[in-house]
Amino acid sequence: MVSLSNQKDCDDDCPIKKTAKIIEGKWTTLVIRELLTGKKRYSELQKALIGISPKVLTTRLRMLEKEKLVTRKVYPTVPPTTEYKLTALGKRLEVVLYAMGKFGEGLKH
Repeated sequence: MVSLSNQKDCDDDCPIKKTAKIIEGKWTTLVIRELLTGKKRYSELQKALIGISPKVLTTRLRMLEKEKLVTRKVYPTVPPTTEYKLTALGKRLEVVLYAMGKFGEGLKH
């Protein structure tokens, strides 16, 4: 079990720091949330994430792919169709997002 209180320094090996680095920012967690229901095309993600710019969406998807949390499949259509889906590692973030949701339900903002 991960110790939450006995960490003297949160260095680069700190598991909480590693996770926070990946899911930082509102768009990353929302992209993951959308992909938890299954594979999605780029256009589906953009429609679901109201307010996200194409540049930010592309940047987040590339980062998640680099971290091996998402896979990308490009179909040779005109224009090209791109599908994204969570890897087994990416699906493990479901419990993190669920915990965030439960915490958010209790906030009075």
